[in-house]
Amino acid sequence: MATTKLSDIIDVTVFRDLPAVNGPEKTAFFQSGIVTRNALLDELANAAGKTAELPFWKDLDGSVETNYSSDDPTSSATPQKTDQGEQITRKAFVNQGWQVADLASELAMGAKAMDHIRARTDTYFMRQWQRRLIAASNGVLADNVANDSGDMVNDVASESIAGQSAATRFNRDAFTEAVYSLGDMATQLSAMAVHSQVMQQMVKNDDIVYIPDSQGQLTIPTYMGLRVIVDDGMTVTAGSTDGFKYTSVLFGAGAFGYGVGSPDTPVEVEREAAQGDGGGIETLWLRNTWILHPFGFQQTGTPSGHSFTLAELGTAGVWDRVIERKNIPLAYLITN
Repeated sequence: MATTKLSDIIDVTVFRDLPAVNGPEKTAFFQSGIVTRNALLDELANAAGKTAELPFWKDLDGSVETNYSSDDPTSSATPQKTDQGEQITRKAFVNQGWQVADLASELAMGAKAMDHIRARTDTYFMRQWQRRLIAASNGVLADNVANDSGDMVNDVASESIAGQSAATRFNRDAFTEAVYSLGDMATQLSAMAVHSQVMQQMVKNDDIVYIPDSQGQLTIPTYMGLRVIVDDGMTVTAGSTDGFKYTSVLFGAGAFGYGVGSPDTPVEVEREAAQGDGGGIETLWLRNTWILHPFGFQQTGTPSGHSFTLAELGTAGVWDRVIERKNIPLAYLITN
């Protein structure tokens, strides 16, 4: 009797060309405009090396007063100049594999294991992509508190349950303080990501307004004009005494740039005939190369491997702000 193997089920070329079931482009983070994919970042992700340099022109210095014209031929004006800054980012080389035994496929009832795997691989990588975005946001927050006086953060949370009140939980005043940490650039914020416990408080406050999605259904939650993204991967930390503190992140359009590279072998089936006591084991490997980088920052740390892990991305030492605070489309609100 012939045994159906992964190599029989999967045509690698066809697999690579199948549309993503749940790729990053289908996440609320992407659809809200928080993350912008562009050709330059794709090109950098495909280029050789572990890092990518993202040069940018610095803004003209608006604090320098204008010249005042005169008719004096001996007096000359001194022109100003502009120069470039640089954002440095490190690519993420990520992969995962799933293994199926020939015997398991022969004995399985219902759908084959690989059919299930195919239906879930995109979801797996989408979740990893979101975790990297949240981890990078946490790292930017940590850097801001450590090196920039916390000028992007409004922290109203109590360190104990006894100290909690309406003022330490999510409220409009605390939200407004966080928004206006951008000064007159506050209007560039367009979305906020919150933990479900914070969303619960927002609903209790009767502050959520639902707007129609592309099908006309009232399913997209908004708060004060900002789209609300609910994700229980958002940071929750224990208070120094008891209770918990929740970090909500306010984003502007293009807060993160996104690029996709092409690994040499993005999809591969590996067969080990001797494994399973000769029954045969096959493994499906998927590989991705990503750039996912917050605008206005550079990565200054060195990862333990070739790519930053989620834990490393969340630390202050990885990040350094390289442009003026008002031009960073990010703000943070920490509440109970």
